[in-house]
Amino acid sequence: MSKRDYYEVLGVSRTVTEVELKSAFRKLAMRYHPDRNPGDGEAEVKFKEINEAYQVLSDPQKRAAYDRFGHAAFQGGGGGPGGPGFGADFGDVMSDIFDTFFGGVRSGRGGAPGRERGADMRYNLEVTLEEAYQGKTASITIPTSVSCEVCSGTGAKAGSKPRVCPTCGGAGRVRAAQGFFSIERTCPNCHGRGEVIDDPCPNCGGAGRVTRERTLTVNVPAGVEDGTRIRLAGEGEAGLRGGPAGDLYIFVSIKPHPFFQRDGADLFCQVPISLVTAALGGEFTVPTLDGLDARVKVPEGTQSGRQFRLRGKGMTVLRSRDVGDLYIQVVVETPQNLTRRQRELLLEFERESSGDTHPESSGFFARVRDFFDGIGGSSRA
Repeated sequence: MSKRDYYEVLGVSRTVTEVELKSAFRKLAMRYHPDRNPGDGEAEVKFKEINEAYQVLSDPQKRAAYDRFGHAAFQGGGGGPGGPGFGADFGDVMSDIFDTFFGGVRSGRGGAPGRERGADMRYNLEVTLEEAYQGKTASITIPTSVSCEVCSGTGAKAGSKPRVCPTCGGAGRVRAAQGFFSIERTCPNCHGRGEVIDDPCPNCGGAGRVTRERTLTVNVPAGVEDGTRIRLAGEGEAGLRGGPAGDLYIFVSIKPHPFFQRDGADLFCQVPISLVTAALGGEFTVPTLDGLDARVKVPEGTQSGRQFRLRGKGMTVLRSRDVGDLYIQVVVETPQNLTRRQRELLLEFERESSGDTHPESSGFFARVRDFFDGIGGSSRA
């Protein structure tokens, strides 16, 4: 039976590019792979045919020879499809196929089995705004897995020790035939550890770790923001049977403050002032996070909503000497629960008032009248 044309086998033209060739081969190899077609002899034959064609066409020198002489270029066994070696990037393409079928375990890439790393842990730490401003050293207690003190993390009973897994010989992997290929998989007997325990430690049940409460010290830096993550390397769960410990991640949250709102390095605060203070001027004092009181002067005729900026009275900046600002917004408080005398005084004040006393309100209503007068005049016209 004569061989099919290699370009026809891969379903490409003779002007196919390297990228197009690789893509075509990968699709066909995925389609006819023996693991996807168990027991299908025809699929296995096609898979071998596809591999043979790609081995030639992916190699520039072999492809040039094939284009000139066809299959006759490789008769006699020298370096052709049946000979040693593969195409230039055959291994890269096949590694993608292995990843798809076997989750990243590739043949011929064995390595020494590793100890199972412990899990990472998370701890939520809440601090006050004052603590975030100054920084603090916090003490936390967490339940976690630690190395078993009885067996020193080996998982084996005192006086014994783990032995080499007889199934994989300590490699942690076993090789099995998968159709056209030989594939390495995790050893089902030792689960990739390369060792088995015949007499497990009674304290940890062979795991090599036990659950304990640990107290740790966490340094919270000044200027820390809500949501900041602090990593403590090696302070997570202990690894299984002597494996390396995971990490502990501290997630910092800031408690709501009764007076200040934070925006980055700046702080904002609303302060109510009396109608008299707003009209005649005055001053008030506000406490700040640095422990010193700040005095705010209110000029005569201050309107509600006016903002005053106190430089350097905001939050510290993380890992910096900079300090943000504090913004004070005054809110003029309208008098309530007035006595008879107070009402009389306010009415007398109202009679003595003029447009100069309330320039904004008088100017506003004047503009309103002009607006509606203009509408009325337009309608009559």
